[in-house]
Amino acid sequence: MKKTLTVLIAAGALLGAAGCSAPQDTTAESCARIQSVGAGPTSAADKAGMIRLANRLRPIEATASKELQAPLHSIIEFLDASAQENPDNAKLEELHGSYTEAGQKLSELCTAGTQ
Repeated sequence: MKKTLTVLIAAGALLGAAGCSAPQDTTAESCARIQSVGAGPTSAADKAGMIRLANRLRPIEATASKELQAPLHSIIEFLDASAQENPDNAKLEELHGSYTEAGQKLSELCTAGTQ
């Protein structure tokens, strides 16, 4: 499991680095990409699902609008911490607040354009 997690994190880092030169999406484009990931067959309830979800969000974070980059980073950080073999409960509690705020911010920004 540790090797798989390490490989997935490395792959995500490479995808993130590759996105540095990519053009930046608008908030609407970023929201559409986030919603397509959310609609996919991912169960964030288990560790494998959290890893898949985080890895699907990494390339979106790299090109997301400025307003969405911080919330996406918070979500990915929480998912990564949760998916570890032995999660640090103190760190998870610390990250949970920003994770919740990030979800609210995404909801606010991504539903504002559809109303």
